Amino acid sequence: MRAKIMYFVMAALLVAYFVLAGGRGVALIGIGTPLTVTFGIAVLVMPVIGAWFLWKNTQFVQRANRLAAELDAEGGLPVDELVRTPGGRVDRASADAVFAARRAETEDTPGDWRCWFRLAVAYRDAGDTPRAREAMRRAITLHGATPVAAAR
Repeated sequence: MRAKIMYFVMAALLVAYFVLAGGRGVALIGIGTPLTVTFGIAVLVMPVIGAWFLWKNTQFVQRANRLAAELDAEGGLPVDELVRTPGGRVDRASADAVFAARRAETEDTPGDWRCWFRLAVAYRDAGDTPRAREAMRRAITLHGATPVAAAR
Protein backbone atom coordinates (compact mmCIF):
# COMPACT_ATOMS: atom_id res chain seq x y z
CA MET A 1 0.00 0.00 0.00
CA ARG A 2 2.90 2.32 0.79
CA ALA A 3 4.29 1.85 -2.72
CA LYS A 4 0.92 2.72 -4.25
CA ILE A 5 0.67 5.92 -2.20
CA MET A 6 4.20 6.92 -3.18
CA TYR A 7 3.42 6.23 -6.83
CA PHE A 8 0.38 8.50 -6.73
CA VAL A 9 2.29 11.24 -4.87
CA MET A 10 5.11 11.14 -7.43
CA ALA A 11 2.64 11.09 -10.32
CA ALA A 12 0.82 14.11 -8.88
CA LEU A 13 4.11 15.98 -8.47
CA LEU A 14 5.07 15.15 -12.06
CA VAL A 15 1.71 16.35 -13.37
CA ALA A 16 2.13 19.60 -11.41
CA TYR A 17 5.59 20.00 -12.95
CA PHE A 18 4.17 19.33 -16.44
CA VAL A 19 1.54 22.03 -15.93
CA LEU A 20 4.07 24.56 -14.63
CA ALA A 21 6.60 23.84 -17.37
CA GLY A 22 3.88 23.88 -20.01
CA GLY A 23 2.71 27.26 -18.75
CA ARG A 24 6.24 28.63 -19.02
CA GLY A 25 6.55 27.23 -22.54
CA VAL A 26 3.29 28.89 -23.60
CA ALA A 27 4.41 32.17 -21.99
CA LEU A 28 7.69 32.05 -23.90
CA ILE A 29 5.87 31.39 -27.16
CA GLY A 30 3.52 34.27 -26.35
CA ILE A 31 6.42 36.74 -26.27
CA GLY A 32 6.76 36.15 -29.99
CA THR A 33 10.44 36.61 -30.74
CA PRO A 34 12.10 33.83 -32.71
CA LEU A 35 14.37 32.96 -29.79
CA THR A 36 11.61 32.78 -27.17
CA VAL A 37 9.32 30.83 -29.51
CA THR A 38 12.11 28.30 -30.06
CA PHE A 39 12.76 28.03 -26.32
CA GLY A 40 9.02 27.82 -25.65
CA ILE A 41 8.64 24.89 -28.04
CA ALA A 42 11.66 23.20 -26.46
CA VAL A 43 10.17 23.69 -23.00
CA LEU A 44 6.84 22.21 -24.16
CA VAL A 45 8.53 19.08 -25.50
CA MET A 46 9.77 18.00 -22.05
CA PRO A 47 6.31 17.77 -20.41
CA VAL A 48 5.00 15.88 -23.44
CA ILE A 49 7.80 13.32 -23.16
CA GLY A 50 7.33 13.13 -19.39
CA ALA A 51 3.56 12.66 -19.70
CA TRP A 52 4.06 9.88 -22.25
CA PHE A 53 6.60 8.18 -19.96
CA LEU A 54 4.25 8.46 -16.96
CA TRP A 55 1.33 7.09 -19.01
CA LYS A 56 3.33 4.08 -20.27
CA ASN A 57 4.59 3.26 -16.77
CA THR A 58 1.09 3.55 -15.33
CA GLN A 59 -0.21 1.16 -18.00
CA PHE A 60 2.61 -1.28 -17.23
CA VAL A 61 1.85 -1.24 -13.50
CA GLN A 62 -1.89 -1.69 -14.07
CA ARG A 63 -1.34 -4.65 -16.39
CA ALA A 64 1.16 -6.26 -14.03
CA ASN A 65 -1.28 -5.82 -11.13
CA ARG A 66 -4.05 -7.47 -13.18
CA LEU A 67 -1.78 -10.43 -13.84
CA ALA A 68 -0.90 -10.62 -10.14
CA ALA A 69 -4.59 -10.58 -9.19
CA GLU A 70 -5.40 -13.30 -11.72
CA LEU A 71 -2.47 -15.44 -10.59
CA ASP A 72 -3.49 -14.92 -6.96
CA ALA A 73 -7.04 -16.05 -7.75
CA GLU A 74 -5.58 -19.21 -9.31
CA GLY A 75 -3.34 -19.76 -6.29
CA GLY A 76 -0.22 -19.45 -8.43
CA LEU A 77 1.54 -16.44 -6.93
CA PRO A 78 5.13 -17.26 -5.99
CA VAL A 79 5.59 -17.95 -2.29
CA ASP A 80 8.26 -15.89 -0.55
CA GLU A 81 10.77 -18.64 0.15
CA LEU A 82 13.80 -16.39 0.39
CA VAL A 83 16.18 -16.53 3.33
CA ARG A 84 16.71 -13.11 4.84
CA THR A 85 19.49 -11.64 6.94
CA PRO A 86 18.68 -10.42 10.47
CA GLY A 87 18.42 -6.92 8.96
CA GLY A 88 15.73 -8.08 6.54
CA ARG A 89 17.80 -8.14 3.36
CA VAL A 90 17.46 -11.03 0.97
CA ASP A 91 20.29 -13.55 1.14
CA ARG A 92 21.98 -13.53 -2.26
CA ALA A 93 22.51 -17.31 -2.43
CA SER A 94 18.85 -17.87 -1.60
CA ALA A 95 17.72 -15.43 -4.32
CA ASP A 96 20.03 -17.13 -6.83
CA ALA A 97 18.62 -20.56 -5.99
CA VAL A 98 15.02 -19.40 -6.38
CA PHE A 99 15.96 -17.62 -9.60
CA ALA A 100 17.52 -20.79 -11.03
CA ALA A 101 14.33 -22.73 -10.29
CA ARG A 102 12.13 -20.04 -11.89
CA ARG A 103 14.39 -19.83 -14.94
CA ALA A 104 14.24 -23.61 -15.40
CA GLU A 105 10.44 -23.50 -15.07
CA THR A 106 10.24 -20.78 -17.72
CA GLU A 107 12.59 -22.64 -20.08
CA ASP A 108 10.37 -25.74 -19.77
CA THR A 109 7.19 -23.80 -20.66
CA PRO A 110 8.23 -20.60 -22.48
CA GLY A 111 4.68 -19.86 -23.69
CA ASP A 112 3.13 -19.67 -20.21
CA TRP A 113 2.68 -16.14 -18.92
CA ARG A 114 2.49 -17.45 -15.35
CA CYS A 115 6.08 -18.72 -15.55
CA TRP A 116 7.26 -15.40 -16.95
CA PHE A 117 5.48 -13.56 -14.14
CA ARG A 118 7.19 -15.71 -11.51
CA LEU A 119 10.53 -15.23 -13.32
CA ALA A 120 10.02 -11.45 -13.19
CA VAL A 121 9.51 -11.67 -9.43
CA ALA A 122 12.68 -13.78 -9.12
CA TYR A 123 14.65 -11.24 -11.18
CA ARG A 124 13.39 -8.45 -8.91
CA ASP A 125 14.32 -10.42 -5.80
CA ALA A 126 17.78 -11.01 -7.26
CA GLY A 127 18.15 -7.24 -7.76
CA ASP A 128 17.99 -7.23 -11.58
CA THR A 129 15.26 -4.67 -12.23
CA PRO A 130 15.76 -4.23 -16.00
CA ARG A 131 15.40 -7.96 -16.63
CA ALA A 132 12.49 -8.11 -14.19
CA ARG A 133 10.65 -5.47 -16.22
CA GLU A 134 11.46 -7.27 -19.47
CA ALA A 135 10.20 -10.59 -18.10
CA MET A 136 7.02 -8.87 -16.89
CA ARG A 137 6.52 -7.30 -20.32
CA ARG A 138 6.82 -10.79 -21.80
CA ALA A 139 4.23 -12.10 -19.32
CA ILE A 140 1.87 -9.25 -20.23
CA THR A 141 2.34 -9.92 -23.94
CA LEU A 142 1.75 -13.65 -23.54
CA HIS A 143 -1.30 -13.04 -21.35
CA GLY A 144 -2.75 -10.71 -23.98
CA ALA A 145 -2.11 -13.32 -26.70
CA THR A 146 -3.71 -16.19 -24.75
CA PRO A 147 -7.38 -15.45 -25.64
CA VAL A 148 -6.51 -14.95 -29.32
CA ALA A 149 -4.66 -18.29 -29.47
CA ALA A 150 -7.54 -20.03 -27.69
CA ALA A 151 -10.12 -18.59 -30.11
CA ARG A 152 -8.41 -20.10 -33.16
